[in-house]
Amino acid sequence: MTTKSLDLGCGLQPKNPFNAQEVYGIDVRDDAEAHIVKADLVIEPIPFPDDSFDYVTAHDFLEHVPRLIYLPQRRNAFVEVMNEIHRVLKPGGVFMSFTPAFPHGPAFRDPTHVNIITEETFPLYFDDKVRWASMYGFRGSFQILSQEWRGVHLMSLLRKTA
Repeated sequence: MTTKSLDLGCGLQPKNPFNAQEVYGIDVRDDAEAHIVKADLVIEPIPFPDDSFDYVTAHDFLEHVPRLIYLPQRRNAFVEVMNEIHRVLKPGGVFMSFTPAFPHGPAFRDPTHVNIITEETFPLYFDDKVRWASMYGFRGSFQILSQEWRGVHLMSLLRKTA
């Protein structure tokens, strides 16, 4: 069976850390030849059907997604992106987040970093036990497989559970 991966905020080239056979990307520009689809995930859904991917990755992306926007009504944009990641992952699929995180300076330094991720963000809000993000509209859950520091970046691996 063919494995498929989706890289969010991929830039010019989608990353493929899981060595999937088919690799797609989403960015604010499209490039059909490179399998990059245009979408602004702060305000748009991921433009793929439910249960499409074995892997979804986000390298240096989630810190750019605001936690809260008014467009014109109040929306929890980060929670909506997490719902979309959950939606497009196949059952048992893996999400990998790689983002500069608290307490390191690069998490704050860039003025476009509007979503500060910590070691507790995924285990408390998007996990399969505590699920605090459900009060903000998160509908799924993830098993936290691992979290590790790579310099100033926190790499988190989450498996879709429900």
